[in-house]
Amino acid sequence: MRADFEREAAKMETAVQRMMDRHAQADARPSSDPETERAVRTRERLTHEAARIRAWLAEHSEDRKGAKGAIRLSNRTDNESAKMATGKGVIQGYTGVATVDAKAQVVLDAQAHGTGSEQELFLGAVEGAEPYRSDGTAICADAGYHSEANLKALSERGIDAWICDNQYRSRDPRYAGQEAHKVKPDPLWDKSKKKSKTQCFRPQDFRLADDHSHCICLAGKRLYSNGSDWTIGGRKAIKFCGAVRDCLPCALRGQCLRKPDTTKTRQVAFFMAKRHNKRLTRFSLRGKRKVDGQWKLYCIVHNIKKLAHHGYAG
Repeated sequence: MRADFEREAAKMETAVQRMMDRHAQADARPSSDPETERAVRTRERLTHEAARIRAWLAEHSEDRKGAKGAIRLSNRTDNESAKMATGKGVIQGYTGVATVDAKAQVVLDAQAHGTGSEQELFLGAVEGAEPYRSDGTAICADAGYHSEANLKALSERGIDAWICDNQYRSRDPRYAGQEAHKVKPDPLWDKSKKKSKTQCFRPQDFRLADDHSHCICLAGKRLYSNGSDWTIGGRKAIKFCGAVRDCLPCALRGQCLRKPDTTKTRQVAFFMAKRHNKRLTRFSLRGKRKVDGQWKLYCIVHNIKKLAHHGYAG
């Protein structure tokens, strides 16, 4: 990470030096030349930005290291965050960890960390829940928290725990064929150009009626309501379906359907509003202390709802 910033600063400083050389060669031109004034503003901006990078590098003499010594990718605006590979691509952010009671799912401890590595967060979560544990308490965690270091630490502390090992999927017949997914490229490093998928008509290409009773396709045909009480991916939606008499003979089938040879009619969904658990779609603050506070506040609201549902609201 430091190497990237150093290259960025050096690139800016080189650009500034080139501009200075050009200015020295153009001293004979009037100072009111618009091109010269614009170049001066650019030079001042690059000089200021390069100085900020150099100051940041001086304040942070070393890269942040992960549990295994690897460099933790971050940025200058929030150095406590980290780049993480997710199902929706690479994001810059934090991991929220919550320890819950198995019976009621009440959050006992909540922490936010600028890392995507679950293994190094496990013992901190165990320690955070210590006031609520007894001699008969057992810890349960998924395979992401499994490591020899964590198992050794649990053994030394005499804590019973069940953590799936990293190879349990290979022994479970329900995960047969998983090897096909292991050859997929790492989203953090794979920069190759992705093959674009065939684009069909999208929902925004259809005209939704003002009363949401139907929609009109590009061929001018009506798609009829297929129900308004749908939830897709946590979002409320209304769905419409075309009529067989309209879709089968339509000349636009190849552009409207992904599988026109086997699919009879087109269906389309319009999302009306987002629905998330307590509407926390992502952290909105920067800095570990603030993000940790936001995550704890979210978990407090979760616990209040649990108490309300169990009859403590009155």
